[in-house]
Amino acid sequence: MTLKQLLVAAWAVCALPSQAQNTLPVIPLPAQMERAEGVFQFEAKTKVAADDYPGDSIAMVLDRFAQKFQTTTGLKLTRTKAKKAALYLKLNPTMGYEAYRLNVTPQKVVVEAARPAGFFYALQTLQQLLPSRSVMAGVKAGGCCTAKWTLPAVTISDEPRFGWRGFMLDEGRHFYGKEEIKKLLDVMAAYKLNRFHWHLTEDQGWRIEIKKYPRLTEVGAWRNSKVLGWGEVKPDGQRYGGFYTQDDAREIVQYARERFIEIVPEVDIPGHSQAAVASYPEFLACDPQNAHEVWLWQGVSADVINVSNPKAVQFAKDVVDELTEVFPFGYLHLGGDECPTQKWEQNADCQQQLKAIGSTNYRDLQINFYRQLQQHIAAKPAEKQRHLIFWNEVLHGNTAPLGKDITIMAWVGADGAARDAAERGLYTILSPQIPYYINRRQSPLPTEPRSQGNGTETVEAVYNYVPMNGIPAELQPRYMGVQANFWTEWVEDASTVQYLMFPRLAAVAEAGWTPQGLRSYNDFLQRLQSESEYYRLREVNYGKHVIK
Repeated sequence: MTLKQLLVAAWAVCALPSQAQNTLPVIPLPAQMERAEGVFQFEAKTKVAADDYPGDSIAMVLDRFAQKFQTTTGLKLTRTKAKKAALYLKLNPTMGYEAYRLNVTPQKVVVEAARPAGFFYALQTLQQLLPSRSVMAGVKAGGCCTAKWTLPAVTISDEPRFGWRGFMLDEGRHFYGKEEIKKLLDVMAAYKLNRFHWHLTEDQGWRIEIKKYPRLTEVGAWRNSKVLGWGEVKPDGQRYGGFYTQDDAREIVQYARERFIEIVPEVDIPGHSQAAVASYPEFLACDPQNAHEVWLWQGVSADVINVSNPKAVQFAKDVVDELTEVFPFGYLHLGGDECPTQKWEQNADCQQQLKAIGSTNYRDLQINFYRQLQQHIAAKPAEKQRHLIFWNEVLHGNTAPLGKDITIMAWVGADGAARDAAERGLYTILSPQIPYYINRRQSPLPTEPRSQGNGTETVEAVYNYVPMNGIPAELQPRYMGVQANFWTEWVEDASTVQYLMFPRLAAVAEAGWTPQGLRSYNDFLQRLQSESEYYRLREVNYGKHVIK
């Protein structure tokens, strides 16, 4: 452990009893929080101020909060000079990128941070301290309990444990649309999550417009069944699909960035690509003479991209180019999981290419494919370059040609895979299938919707997972953070997505933010009781069995 981590752990052990007594209903739990006597009360025209910052971005954070606050409460926050302000956003350049301090006294509220993100997260905490969650939800308040808008006197010093606090939604299997994504981003922001991993392509659907290849959405975005077949469940013959235009995606990117969330698009290639192959079989298929359609089933299709075809490689480069123009964040996920090699093994060009690269492992064709894309990206101007993320199956091949500048998202055997990646000098993100695949049933109750699992991935099981457990200090800098994933094979509607996500996503958010020494499921469960109001006001479904 680093000296800073040792000090935080020691403080956590000493502070835990008093912290539990002083806990306020804030999720994720701050690193330090101390109650005091009294309350601060917002008046009809409370004065507010923010220090200057390039682009006025701190002022924009304050203005967006003030607009929500007025919409909800009817009380106006009016701008003034710092010395006259009752709510003051004070620049403190010595603090971390996402760190903040919040000091509430009966006379004044002072927020300190170094960057706009810190101020934004401080105001998320402030909204949780209000007597109603209606400001967080952005809706007009009602009822006698909100006659006075007060904050408890408290001092909070806070910063996240991990820089990557993510959630992934698979829309390749089922498509939910722009407004549902925005609703999800709002809840993510409330819990201080900062990475939305958007899984946009699958065997069962291609969901993002690529202008150079229009058949990807004309053909690949549609299939002849809403329900995906599995076992006794058969395809239903219903015409089903949808996709996002590039303008849609840009709108969502901007919406997310206003909430300090960066979007990581995933185009899963060369496996999980039957929708793409069905769109352009003449150069993407290993067997173009056969019929190809967007897949109607769950599981893993063997219909993968022909990585030995130069036109297929150019296709992938073109897709990367267009994604780079739409998604400005510095990361791009190319999948890499569950890529069967049978069709490569039966294809003469793939056999020849394998010999040419001096290998007998067909998995190395996949690495060679990625290396060509990596070289293509490296030739771009600096602002257009992207770091590549892969699922941990990529570790099964010879990753040496890809160098150290790749990130491994560890899901299957996650703890071991993440450590393997870190020991190879690669960066890694913990996304363990058990228990962080929050599409799985969250209880054994008969009321649970149809999904995967037996209900053992409960809120408590999700909460009690310990990231980076037992990892030596020298490897810890390679661990970027944590991420929950939601796969949608069984989930056709957004309401069921929400039910399975919440409140488990809140548990993952706390793992990403709160020092491990402060985390307690019983304390979390107590704070969680306040979230039912927020979910109700935000009009999202949730698992009610852990909230009284």
